[in-house]
Amino acid sequence: MRIENEGKGEFSSMAMQLWADGALDEALNIMENADEANVISTLDQMPLTSDEFITLLSPIADNFRQQIEETAKELTRLRFGKTVNLYIPLYLSNHCINNCSYCWFGTDQNFERKVLSIQEAREEAKLLYRVGYRNILLVAGEDPKATSVEYLAEMILLMKEIGFVFVAIETQIFSTDEYSKLGAAGLDSVTVYQETYDPILYSKAHPSGPKRDYMWRINAPDRIAQAGIRGVSVGVLLGLGDFRREAITLATHIKHLNKAHWQTSVSASFPRIHSAPNGFSSEHAVSDTELVRLILAMRLTFPDSTLAISTRETPKLRDQLFGMGINQASAGSRTSPGGYSGGGAGEQFPVADDRTPMEVASAIQDKGLEWVFKDWDINFKPIK
Repeated sequence: MRIENEGKGEFSSMAMQLWADGALDEALNIMENADEANVISTLDQMPLTSDEFITLLSPIADNFRQQIEETAKELTRLRFGKTVNLYIPLYLSNHCINNCSYCWFGTDQNFERKVLSIQEAREEAKLLYRVGYRNILLVAGEDPKATSVEYLAEMILLMKEIGFVFVAIETQIFSTDEYSKLGAAGLDSVTVYQETYDPILYSKAHPSGPKRDYMWRINAPDRIAQAGIRGVSVGVLLGLGDFRREAITLATHIKHLNKAHWQTSVSASFPRIHSAPNGFSSEHAVSDTELVRLILAMRLTFPDSTLAISTRETPKLRDQLFGMGINQASAGSRTSPGGYSGGGAGEQFPVADDRTPMEVASAIQDKGLEWVFKDWDINFKPIK
């Protein structure tokens, strides 16, 4: 089976085909029928093809866990050295006009809403800068009135003025022209999770709000790259759908972006549902073993891609993953606007790893690795 992308257009048509024509059923058949000989053969190939990636998602691959872990560690070390880059999210707003079934920011949720002013954002950002952070992710719910393109451009300019070298956003999604405006303000990267690639499940999980538009969202990474933004980070919300089908589509999406937009750096994150509003139930909970299996398979398939883990996960699991595929992590995170300077309005999700940045840094050092706040040159930009 081959699910490589041959074209350079938008990804939506290929994703819809994967979920409609039985290709994913064929992939699951490969996975379910994989044997030890298939895994051994796969480990002789680097980077992995689609079939080999699918094989490493099989439970049979766990029989070779130590060998796969060592290979992932070596690939991570060869590409990124012994470093784990630390970043910090800064929540600008929890206002949102979507009603996503799994999200605490949903418009039907009853809690304190807040949008940081320029001065409030400056105070929060300076606190984080003094800790040592130079990589910051600006996060906001989807509300064009609360966090417009102009507002975000001003925030990006503010972060650069304070001294942050790398500024990313995780917000509502925009047109190519709007991303170009944010790029002109100094935006380095955009995080945009599809949440689920399953079109039917996507519609059920997003009953109202602009995020309901599957096509507009799935093609956002293409628009980001077309706008000349340096990086894009993609991912799915693990626990929302069948993680095997989602993982295969995610890998296919990354292959497409690497081929169609080779000047853009493509990274991946692995958010997992641990808590959700009342009324939401997941039929596809992802275990720690499955999460680690996925991250290892992603590292062997995409040796040059940054793989990140957030504070949604426990200290024990995060420490296990540092350097073993994961080379970027948040630390000391707060998921509510104003959370760093005290109090803060309603949070997006509870933090599982509540260690201080220095405690996380110490854990990284204990593994023989180096923690860094900045490991790139400020003048580096993609060739246009």
